[in-house]
Amino acid sequence: MRNDQRLNWSEIDTVLLDMDGTLLDLHFDSHFWMERVPVLLAEKDGISLAEAQARIDAEYAAVFGTLNWYCYDYWTARLGLDIDLASRDIQHLISLRSDTLPFLKALRESGRRVVLLTNAHPKSLSLKVELTELDKHLDQLISTHSYRASKESQRLWQGVYQDLKFDPQRTLFVDDSQPILEAASQFGIRYLLGVENPDSKRPHKTFNGFASTSDYLGFIEDIKKTAI
Repeated sequence: MRNDQRLNWSEIDTVLLDMDGTLLDLHFDSHFWMERVPVLLAEKDGISLAEAQARIDAEYAAVFGTLNWYCYDYWTARLGLDIDLASRDIQHLISLRSDTLPFLKALRESGRRVVLLTNAHPKSLSLKVELTELDKHLDQLISTHSYRASKESQRLWQGVYQDLKFDPQRTLFVDDSQPILEAASQFGIRYLLGVENPDSKRPHKTFNGFASTSDYLGFIEDIKKTAI
């Protein structure tokens, strides 16, 4: 963990986990949205890849940080592409991080509540669960689309808080996004952890004001020692 910031596991009984880049390698999503979708748009509209990329960049920027940015249905309608089908065409790129299952096993065996909280569209979540069987290692899986608000929104956090009835002061939230960690902090979640290496094919990230890690295995002994 960076900057010698430590998680006090004896004070954590609920763990909320992002999915893409946190439990799964973000490479699939990076490749799909940044490379595959522009190619498909260029082919469909008969335009150059550069033109398609420019349009995609503008479209993404217009809804960044909102639920539409993550929504398969929105992009299917907006771009005229079957996003769900296109994602399944490269589903072989979907993979768990190598440290995910040992981390989840330790958390579950320690008696803590472990919940997936993802902005991924239900169709994306369904495909990834189908391929990785993540559901077998979690107490609950939540797509923010069911709340019609993304993790960047305080409305989402209020809704999840009301439904899960977790204690923000005894909760850890793990994510690979600085803005999302900031939103969770604004809501009042005490323990926050950034993921430095969400995409195995891209350089590590840094976080401002938050503890961060590149390997969950370093937490396992402390998790076991503080079992509930």
